[in-house]
Amino acid sequence: MQKLLPIPRGGAALGVASSAIQLASSFSSDTQLAPEKGLFGLTPEGKAVLFMAIAMSFHYLGYSLARPVTVALFTSASSGYAGVAGAFPFAMAFVSPLSLLLLMGYTHVLDKHGARRTMIQTTSFCSVAIALSAVLIAYCHHFQIMYRGIPLVKFITAPLFVFREAYVQLLTSQYWSFMASILNPSQSEKWFGPIAGLTSLTSALSGFLVTPVVQRVGLSGALMGTAVTLIISSLLSSSAYDVARKYGFEPKDTTESSRPKAKTPSKSSHGVGTIEKMVSLFGRVPLLRLLFFEVLASQAMATILNISFVAALSTAIPNDTKRAGYVGVFFSAINLLTMFIQFGALPSLIQSIEARDLWRAMPVLTFLFTSFQATQKNPSLAIVSASFLVMKVTEYSVRRLLDEMLFVPLDFESRFLGKELIGVFGYRFGKSLMSLVLSALTSSMGNIGLQETSILSSFVSIAWLRIAWELGSNVPTREEAERSFVSTRKPKK
Repeated sequence: MQKLLPIPRGGAALGVASSAIQLASSFSSDTQLAPEKGLFGLTPEGKAVLFMAIAMSFHYLGYSLARPVTVALFTSASSGYAGVAGAFPFAMAFVSPLSLLLLMGYTHVLDKHGARRTMIQTTSFCSVAIALSAVLIAYCHHFQIMYRGIPLVKFITAPLFVFREAYVQLLTSQYWSFMASILNPSQSEKWFGPIAGLTSLTSALSGFLVTPVVQRVGLSGALMGTAVTLIISSLLSSSAYDVARKYGFEPKDTTESSRPKAKTPSKSSHGVGTIEKMVSLFGRVPLLRLLFFEVLASQAMATILNISFVAALSTAIPNDTKRAGYVGVFFSAINLLTMFIQFGALPSLIQSIEARDLWRAMPVLTFLFTSFQATQKNPSLAIVSASFLVMKVTEYSVRRLLDEMLFVPLDFESRFLGKELIGVFGYRFGKSLMSLVLSALTSSMGNIGLQETSILSSFVSIAWLRIAWELGSNVPTREEAERSFVSTRKPKK
């Protein structure tokens, strides 16, 4: 365990510190925030947002370490399901049910304890779950434990892979919900790009560390590093809430008195209560309903490309360590490109072009790449990786910023409940739904080739474009967002 401490304190942590200082100095010059200054000349609002931004960057530091490790474990011949047709889409189909369970727990804690306690408890739970999985994997590997002739580690790597897919958005949405509650629409246009760029930087650095870390401490040791970064993230996010509470701007529902109180669901009806809340909220805020369907389409697109990527990867690179290293470097490249876009082009682009136009433009580039991939009889790993890279760079840069900006002018329930409903359940339901479709096709038709999945991805990108266009037509303009922001932040008697 002690060997893992340099992971978050090494080169990645140095990158976090450097970018954080730049972000801090920028916040200190923003005259729209409160006049009182503190650390680095920051206003209290700036200090709280900075704490939360660094907390989110540590979350992504650990996640970017866990992602290639769990992929390597899942596709391994010894600990996973290498060569098993339909294993990956079948596993992805369980992400949505698990996400719904996590969402049920989240809504219960949020209703009972508020946003701050929910942030701390969910982060701690994820840290413990990953640490426990790492210990069990190491134990099973060391003693070669079998169950009915099957390595017991296989029964751990599959649930861990599903959990890793589910937990990331559960935590990510909470960081952004806090920051969306502090910054107004014009400030979010200016700062959300660099804040997202900070997470891209740490994710990229973490990806480059995968190979040396795995070579030194093993796959299970690298997972323990993820657990450590989540503990650090929990401490930082708690500090952000402490600042907000001290200066009186902690996110609270100031409009709840104007709406009828919903009955608290019993323990046996949490799932039903969560679905009822989602239906009620989507009926009250139609923009969230449109965003939900756009998320389903975009994540269905991402899932097809992800499955194609894993299939091409397992065939091209059979060695577990090299495969984990390739995934780490691949996602580092994604995050580096994303970071350059977030720090460079996006802040000025988002202030000169209305968000609704960017929503409409996003699916076009992915369609061009997947269409080219579909023309290849046997797409290579390089071609598949390129399509997947374009999709993820678009998602992590433009889409992430647009998504977060959309919630800024909305009310507390939309920011803290609606965002989780869409981020946790919507994102994962889209992936699970497409995974079930592909799993059913594999079961009925046998192995589906890369060209067939590439053709399917082209059709899905067209559907995504259609839904994104409708969503863009309903996204508020800058002036409308500012008016809505002022209205939702005023306490109603």
